[in-house]
Parts: sequence; structure tokens; C-alpha cells
Amino acid sequence: MAKQDPSQTLPEPAPPMGGAPVAVPAFPGERGLRRRLWVDTTQETQFSDAWLLVAVLLFILGLALRQGGLIMIGGLLGLTAGAGWLWDRLALGGIEYRRSFAEQRAFVGETIDLDLAVTNRKLLPVSWLRIVDRVPAALPLAGIEVMPTDVPTVGRIRMLFALRWFERVSRRYQVSCVQRGFHAFGPAELEAGDIFGLFSRKRRLERRQWFIVYPKVEGLADLGLPPKEPFGPAKAQRQLFADPSRTVGVRDHHPEDDFRRIHWKATARRQQLQSRVYEPSTAHNLVVILNVATLARHWQGYIPEWLERVVSVAASIAAYASEQRWPVGLIANGALPESDQALKVPPGRSPGQLTRIMEALAAVSPVATRQIDDLLRLESPKLPWGSTLVLVTALVTAELKACLADLRAEGRRLVLVTLQEVDETDPLLAGIVVRRVAGSLPQGDILELPGDRGGEP
Repeated sequence: MAKQDPSQTLPEPAPPMGGAPVAVPAFPGERGLRRRLWVDTTQETQFSDAWLLVAVLLFILGLALRQGGLIMIGGLLGLTAGAGWLWDRLALGGIEYRRSFAEQRAFVGETIDLDLAVTNRKLLPVSWLRIVDRVPAALPLAGIEVMPTDVPTVGRIRMLFALRWFERVSRRYQVSCVQRGFHAFGPAELEAGDIFGLFSRKRRLERRQWFIVYPKVEGLADLGLPPKEPFGPAKAQRQLFADPSRTVGVRDHHPEDDFRRIHWKATARRQQLQSRVYEPSTAHNLVVILNVATLARHWQGYIPEWLERVVSVAASIAAYASEQRWPVGLIANGALPESDQALKVPPGRSPGQLTRIMEALAAVSPVATRQIDDLLRLESPKLPWGSTLVLVTALVTAELKACLADLRAEGRRLVLVTLQEVDETDPLLAGIVVRRVAGSLPQGDILELPGDRGGEP
């Protein structure tokens, strides 16, 4: 085995995608010629100082023996080594590597083009350029082999290029969006060398690009929800609640009126305090509450097929509410990656509201931050009183039924959307709109939760 020279040790690069640091052995050309007199079996280029030493010895021996052939061989060997060394020093200069997606966001089931382009922005040609790029293992790439890495969720691809001066080469592949999520492409490693194959050098591009795959969106009819009033009557039978986003008129101010109801323009015009009159409504303000737990004891793991189904149902309901121009929000007991806080998007109907909800659903993890009944009790007092709370869950536990009954007794308007069959005549579900998603419950194996999040024993 080749002996390791301590003077040749390089700083360790940043861990790829959260993995452990990987030691990178020294390679020729990175720090010039450094008294390397052995063969490095980890490198494809095998130039060492021994070659230069041989060139000098041949040259001196040729002069001593007056042998022109030895002088020529020594001189050519030295000239080749010098030219290769200089070429290697300039090989990665002016090299630009880019990834371009046809769309930065897509839905599950779509196929998106990915262009990988390399540009040589200098006069010196690049005899060979090897690029190793990291790609998400969950998204198949058509047209190129994806090899595994030490990180199960990360794959890598290898490409080889030869570039003339000021040349740009592009290759196109198709990304199959089969798994929702935030998917990282990169970092990439570039390696190039001289035309003789004597030297090589590497450069690491740390920048990662994110590709977002939204959950599948279906029509409410496909989910088995009635097309007319899928969440119960849209208008209140009595004027118990008012929608502050829908003003229908003004009236004289009453002492018990909230200060925020004052209509200042009408007050200035009439020289008397005027208050806004809001349209009564209970369904215009919709809050989707997602339960990511697919087992009664969520810390025991999760069923991926069930999780993806409830996420898709939540996305479909949010898309429907946005089409109806209702203020819509999202609360989930799942967290974003590298976070332990429950996911929350306050209700709104701005142009970008649906995009925010879709991105949150794309990134939500299967790790439940708390039981869904605890989350409901914690968050419901913070929601607008007239909101319709649509709970999307794979299973309905006794604790969840009790929580829903308490919220209903407080006057909350509730809709339960579940993958399970439930007894709608259950007294705990009285006054609650119950919808079951159409189709059989998808089967799947129980997987362990990613990472160590703690939880109950």
C-alpha cells in the first residue's frame, strides 16, 4: 500500500447532503510538484516527481555520454511534463456548469425537462472534463444512470465532456415527478486535466438547486365529496358570524362596535361615526387542518401511502377553496424538514396564498409534532370565529372524536374528511359534517420515522 505523505493532506470538504465528511486524498497539480515519488492508486493520473527526476537524469546522462537520443528523450519528457502541468493549471478556469429546469415546480405525475449545460469560456480547449453531480434518488432520471451514494436519499450521475474553445455543450434529461417534496440537486464536482493525462485537478460547486414537487390535486367529485356544498351550507342560518373581508354597507356606530369596524371615509362624509356592515357567512373562511399521523401512536412510524393520500386530499380542498375565492389557510401537525414546529399558513386569499399552501404541503414531513386533538385545542382559539375547520385525517381515534365534540359544543363549524369508515350516528359526531374519501384505503408497510425526534415511549 502506498505511504501517505502528511504534507499532501487537503482540508476536508463540507459533508454532502448532511453526510459525514469525506477525506479527499491529494492529487497531482493541486499544489504543484511536491516530492511525490510513488504511485497513487486512488488517482487515474499517475504523474509524480519521479518522472521529472528521470527526465533530468536522462538529460544529464545524455550530455555526459554525448548521446543525442537521451538528451532528446529527457528534454521531451521535461517539456511534456511542463506543458501538461501548465495546461492542468488552466483547465478548470472559465468552466461554467448550469442546471436548467423547464419548470421549477411541478405536480406529482408530471415529467419535466432538465438541461445540464457546460460552457468553456476561454481560448484553451478542455481535453476532458468529468462532472459528478448529486441528484435526488426519489426522482427517476430518464437517459442517464443514477448511481447510489452513502446517503440513501441521494444519487449521483457522471458525465464526460470534451470542449473546444468557447464551446457550450448541453444535454437534456427527463425528470419523473413521482414523489412530492423539496428535492435538492447538487453539489457537483468538476474534474479536468491536461491533454496528456498526466495531471488532474478538481473543483467542488457547493450551490444546490431546489426542485419542488407539489402533491397531486384532484377534483372534489373524484374524492367522493358532493359537488354542491361539499362542506355544508355556505350561508349561516342566523347572522351569528360576519366576514370582515366582505363589506355590504354602513350604518351608524354603536357603542359595542369594534373600533376596527369604523368606516372612516363614510364618517368624514356624514360627520358622524359610521360602522361597516359585513356579510354573514360561515364557509367563506376555510381552514384545512391536516393530520399527518397514520397510526394511533404516531411515534411508532407511519404508512407512506396513507400519508400521501391525506396530503393530496388537503391540497385538493385548498385548491377548491382558492377557486371559489374563499380565504383559505392550513394547519398541520407535521413539520417542515429540520424543524420541530407545527406547520401553519394563516387564512388569506392573496394571489400567492395557494402557492404558499402547496409549498408547505410539498415539504411537510411525516413526523407529527403533537397529537392532532392537542393541536386542535391549541390552535382553534386563534382562528377567526366564523371559520369552517376542515379536518383531513387517515384515521379517527376516540380522543379525536371527543375533541371535535368539545369544539362543536363551543360553536365551531367542523367538517371531518377521513380515509376511514366512521359511524356518522356516533353522538360525538352530532352536528359535524362527515365526508369519507372515495376509494379503498391504500395498503402499505409501516416505516420508521426519519431521524430521532424523541416522542413517547
